[in-house]
Order: sequence, then C-alpha cells, then structure tokens
Amino acid sequence: MFMDHLACFTPADLAGRTPPDFGAYRWKLLAQGDSWFSNSRAKLNAHANLLQELVFRGTAMTVNCAGTGNALAHMVDLESSPDFVHLLAGPEAPAWDGVLLSVGGNDLIAAARTPAHDAAGAPIPLELRLMRRQTEWGPPSAGVARYFSEPGWATYAEYLRANVKHLLSLRDQGPSAGKPVFMHCYAVPMPRPAGAESNDDLGAASGPWLYPAMKAYGVPAADWAAVSRLMVFHLAQLLKGMAADKEGFPGLFVFDSTTVPLALAAPGSTGISGDWHNEIHLNHSGCFKIARAWSEHIEMVLEGKHLLQPTSGPGRKSRAK
Repeated sequence: MFMDHLACFTPADLAGRTPPDFGAYRWKLLAQGDSWFSNSRAKLNAHANLLQELVFRGTAMTVNCAGTGNALAHMVDLESSPDFVHLLAGPEAPAWDGVLLSVGGNDLIAAARTPAHDAAGAPIPLELRLMRRQTEWGPPSAGVARYFSEPGWATYAEYLRANVKHLLSLRDQGPSAGKPVFMHCYAVPMPRPAGAESNDDLGAASGPWLYPAMKAYGVPAADWAAVSRLMVFHLAQLLKGMAADKEGFPGLFVFDSTTVPLALAAPGSTGISGDWHNEIHLNHSGCFKIARAWSEHIEMVLEGKHLLQPTSGPGRKSRAK
C-alpha cells in the first residue's frame, strides 16, 4: 500500500501567503519537541528530523513548533514556545487529531551532566543529580547501577510526570481536548567524543554531552554504554508507566523506540557512526528505522485500531468488547 510522508509545516507557514489547506489532509497533528524534532537547516540536511520520516496510509500533516535549535531543552520552558501554546489552547486554536511530542530526552541529558559540586565547590545533593561520585558508588555486585543516583532519578521522574500532566491539561483547555498525545522513548546513545558540527545551529548545546559527564564522574570506559542504557531504559519505563495510567495521563500514548534495532556507534568515534549523526542525535538511517515503526503505532491509534490490540506484551488478550 502506498504511504505518504507526513507533510511538515511551521507556524510561520500558517501566516504566509499560501498557508496549508487543512482540508486536504486526513490527519492534522501539532508537534513540539526537543532536538529530535528540530527544524535546524543543518539537521535537516543531515536527515536527522524524526518527523520527516513519518509515513501514513492516509494523508497527514503537522505544524512543527520545535524551532531551529534545541527547542524545549527543558519541558517547563513553554514560555519560549508561544506558538505551540497558542495553537494548542489559544482562543483560535484549530482542532487537532493528535499531538506529537518529543520531550524528556534533553532533560535526561541535562540531569546526567549535573556536576558533583557547584561553582563554589559545595557538594550538589544526590537527589539533584543522576550520577554518584566515586566515594558514593555502591558495591560492584550492583553492576552499573552503582554509579546511578536513585534519589536523583526520583526527582527527575517527579518533574517529568508533572510537566507531562501540564501538557495534557493544556490540550484539554482547547478544541483538541481528549485527543491523543503521542510520545516516543529514546534510543541508547554511545557516550563518545562526537559533538555537533559548528553549523548545526545548536548553540551552546554543541556537545559532546554524556562523554564528559562519564569522564568527570570517573566511570570506567568499559561501563559507559551500559550506564547510558540504564538511563534510557529508566526513561522508557517511566514514559510507558505514565501511558498505562489512563486516569492520571488520559489520552497519552507512548511508543517504545528502545525496541527498534539500531546500529550502535563505535566507542571513541568522533563523527557519524552506525545510525548516529553525533553522540545523541540519530542520522537518516536511525530516524528512518524509528519513524517507520512509530508511524504504524500512531496511525493505529488515530484509526482506533489500538483498541483491538494487546495492551502489553506478547500473547496478552484484548479486553475490548
């Protein structure tokens, strides 16, 4: 069956001389997110925008508010995203069929990068960072979890839940109340010295990101990949747990992108490697693999077919009547 790519527009396109014809599309979606949704010209040239790889059997369009850099680097920064808030809950907001969100990943990276001491040399409490100093490491029997701050994770998880609830409340204040909100998990990056090129329009967030944090906390290089995996899988479980809580997070649907097989970047590599453009951003092939699987998940929900599918895990019987 023929598949159409998601038609991507920006808020500026809506105000242009030839705005998109909403009536020409079966599905109309609003998008906001971090650098995985970025409209940066350099990232688009690298084919590293997840939205541009989404495909549907029916025609679909999105207005992407992610901007040109690391928009929504922190989820609470909605004040810097007035277009998204206006289009979602403003007095003249369109009625969307769904909302696409790419959030939480940049916040996770920022939490992992939190140093052990502040600028004055005072220790930063364990509940405010994701990594442990060497004197705080657990026993070797704990594996790579010995480097990980569970108190810090609890703080991050509370923060993420609160902000996703806020985003859902914004949805329910406008004409798209109750419509599905789609989020994806993230892929597992290899900590390595591969930052963004100088023309990637990522400003101060030019990376590398996890690599210096692993070195600063003295984590053995042999454990870097496993620590990265631990953090990304914690985030995936958190997001999936929110989606399963239909009362607390109504209309939230999460795609587990950690299940999509990707080619890992080579340890120590400094540029494009495997399915990765740099340390934390996918290249064309990586976006293609995740987006094609996510597309199917999104369209099933839009068509209501998810109600006939297993709710979780192989062999789980549907409870649909």
